[in-house]
Amino acid sequence: METNRIRLKVLGLSTGEITPGVYALILAEVNGPVRIPIVIAEADARSIAARMEHIILPRPRIHDLFASFSHAFGIAMVEVFIYKFEDGVFHSEITFTDGERRVSFDSRTSDAIAIAMRTGAPIYTTPELLHECGFVMQEEPAPADAPAPEAPAEPTLEELERLRDEAVANENYEEASRLTELINQKKHND
Repeated sequence: METNRIRLKVLGLSTGEITPGVYALILAEVNGPVRIPIVIAEADARSIAARMEHIILPRPRIHDLFASFSHAFGIAMVEVFIYKFEDGVFHSEITFTDGERRVSFDSRTSDAIAIAMRTGAPIYTTPELLHECGFVMQEEPAPADAPAPEAPAEPTLEELERLRDEAVANENYEEASRLTELINQKKHND
């Protein structure tokens, strides 16, 4: 593996406000502020969201099937490498090993990430791609004379679960992911 790669993680999904059925998969630099949005189709967004939310679907999606198939035959996914952005499309490759051979295949980035989420394989990109396509989320500072915000009342576990279920039903996967994280934290702290 090259040393000049930057590891990424899946941060969330955002719905397209202008074009229905189009989503942005947000990848984040691990231990860094840079984010990369990748436009993906609705079917891929649903597959990724199901994994983010730890939802077991009644029937496996192709990404689940692929991960199960490779596992059953002793083939491990080594990594996803997002290596190029050209004409509005991210290009990726997936690397697999059977313990003896190491083989890489070209892949749609959304498929590669959906499978990596099921296998635990790391996701990498280049510093150049991160610089070209990434952005840093800027928070606007509060005015100096603005009053300090009041601490909101902490929602119950049941309220958080209800809100998460509503977000999933409304296909607001980014909010559902955020709520799932809060639910897991609350369960861990209780």
